[in-house]
Amino acid sequence: MPIDLFMTQLSPTMTEGKIARWLKKEGDTLESGEVLAEVETDKATMEMEVVDEGVLHKILSPAGSIVTVGTAIAIIAEDGEEVPADYSPAGDAAPVAEVVEAPVAQPVATAPAAKLETVVADPAPVARQGGRIKASPLARRLAKQKGINLAAITGSGPNGRIVKSDIENAVKRGINIGGASAAVVAPPVRPMPTGPLPYHEDEFERVENSMMRKAIARRLTESKQHVPHFYVSVDVEMDRLMDLRAQLNEAADGAFKLSVNDFVIKAVAKALVDVPAANASWTDSATLKHKHAHISVAVAIEGGLITPVIRFSEQKGIVDISAEVKELAVRARAGELQPAEYSGGTFSISNLGMYGVKQFAAIVNPPEGAILAVGGTEERPVVENGIVVVKKMMTLTLSCDHRVVDGAAGAEFLAALKKHIQTPASVLI
Repeated sequence: MPIDLFMTQLSPTMTEGKIARWLKKEGDTLESGEVLAEVETDKATMEMEVVDEGVLHKILSPAGSIVTVGTAIAIIAEDGEEVPADYSPAGDAAPVAEVVEAPVAQPVATAPAAKLETVVADPAPVARQGGRIKASPLARRLAKQKGINLAAITGSGPNGRIVKSDIENAVKRGINIGGASAAVVAPPVRPMPTGPLPYHEDEFERVENSMMRKAIARRLTESKQHVPHFYVSVDVEMDRLMDLRAQLNEAADGAFKLSVNDFVIKAVAKALVDVPAANASWTDSATLKHKHAHISVAVAIEGGLITPVIRFSEQKGIVDISAEVKELAVRARAGELQPAEYSGGTFSISNLGMYGVKQFAAIVNPPEGAILAVGGTEERPVVENGIVVVKKMMTLTLSCDHRVVDGAAGAEFLAALKKHIQTPASVLI
């Protein structure tokens, strides 16, 4: 019996993917574990592996196609099997709906995303596919109870079989992959003006928007529309931190090299321990107060940005944090990060100081409750004991989701952060 191959969710926030290229052609034999195709997601270009063995009978979505998660992209047949000429997939699954009520202990989306209203119908059409989706009876029962479409899940069991833990992980990630008749209603977005562009064709270069750029545009727009932002700024003295950093780097004799950002990450982690109200996420049913500081660090990559997560930052030494940040940044720019490495953050940091930026305000990264914008260090005249002196200063701006972080909590967090930065030995303890 033919097997329908569906577009798989390759990242926690993926709702559609662009098929960059097929690595197999029609008629090729498929073996489990082989790379079947490369798919451009909202985060990176990732490999789709063969789960169901057989022969690639027909490619439904050629290279360059943008396909919704759960939509059939190819048909696989058994070796020697005759596929009827009029055969078509039994039914495509509905798109993935992101739900912000995710427990952040498991990977969740780190890019801004508004909650989608989802109406889930009985996912019985999946069961009618005659066993083409490999799943245990318990997994099928749980999927039906939770409104999860098996077609959009990659199983971790033998030969790609979907097991109980796969369903539980999908639920914990806050992903509700609805049944075949699920309807997803997105927040209304004001359309861009249509009609001829007011530019001459020879005066600009047209660059196609990547899946990542489209996702960034959509989620940042939704964040500004649906998250009530407020901003708090503070100036901090950097002289002691810069001196301590120089001493540590000199003493390391090349074993490591600490950056200002490394100190900021560790100081943020300690400040989140001091003021746990700032380490929280909003859901419609509850506020999630996180027990650990999983800090998302914005990294610029070609075509956009990604936020690898430094997990349990409050438990790590600054040298370990520095090494982990560098390693994740290199792999991020190479497009090698796995979804678990850029999701599940509880607080974000965006640093533009290296570009000479003095101060800016960042956009909150739901479901996180706050993001810190870090400016550059510069010499400024300040008044100390009635005397004007020159000090190295930095401006920090905290953007908060007012639904979960109140003004007082934001101010208390910045006060704690300022204390740790101005007494930098505290980050080494």
